[in-house]
Amino acid sequence: MTKKFTVIIEKDEDGWYVSEVVGLPGCHTQGKTIDQLMERTKEAIRAYLKSTEEPEISGNFIGIQQVEV
Repeated sequence: MTKKFTVIIEKDEDGWYVSEVVGLPGCHTQGKTIDQLMERTKEAIRAYLKSTEEPEISGNFIGIQQVEV
């Protein structure tokens, strides 16, 4: 059975792509390309889910908004 997860992707000041998996506290990784990042993110999610019998998946993702001030 597959599950879907929401991933937030940002680019850091050194040019690395960084992902954070919404709902899985502490589940994040980085990669030089988006393809590499997504593979590493899947590996991080699998490791997170294996690390405990019943992982704590928190909340429901609502969305991201940008605000201009």
